[in-house]
Amino acid sequence: MAYEAKNFDYLLGLTGFSDRLLKNHFTLYQGYVINTNKLIELMMSMVKENKANTPEFAELKRRFGWEFNGMRLHELYFGNMNKKKTELKKDSKLYKKMVEIFGSGEECEKVFKATGSMRGIGWVVMYYDKEADKLFNTWINEHDVGHLAGLTPLLIMDVFEHAYMVDYDTKKADYIEAFIKSIDWDVVNKRFEDAL
Repeated sequence: MAYEAKNFDYLLGLTGFSDRLLKNHFTLYQGYVINTNKLIELMMSMVKENKANTPEFAELKRRFGWEFNGMRLHELYFGNMNKKKTELKKDSKLYKKMVEIFGSGEECEKVFKATGSMRGIGWVVMYYDKEADKLFNTWINEHDVGHLAGLTPLLIMDVFEHAYMVDYDTKKADYIEAFIKSIDWDVVNKRFEDAL
């Protein structure tokens, strides 16, 4: 069964993000979906042809993490954005966890933004570790490197240049502010509650 690209056109008109930037970003995401499917098909065909022990198969396997995570991280990223501003309710389980771990929701946001402001390209992911009952704001350098095993991604921000350069040039901090204003906290809170 092939993966199908999700339609995020409902984000067009999002404040702080031009339609041109969003459409370019959607096209990039669709490429990850296409390449994920191609790699699955190629690897399955190599298995059927008894070529699973070849260097070519190994390279496809290594590439798969990049393409699959590129697909999934973009789905989570677009999925936690919304044109309608939502606030994280102070009585929500996620807000209470932020206060417990960071001292306040504002301090958690500050750490999230500071993580995104670091030099370099990658992703910022707020993870929940169910085993230790903790939240982490984490930097991920590449799609397939730096993920915390077994943790649930709650809030995802793309900080590769393609996510902001069309609208913000090198002003990543301005992009981060626009992203923060676009967060659909209802979605993020539901991800947290589903992980409990």
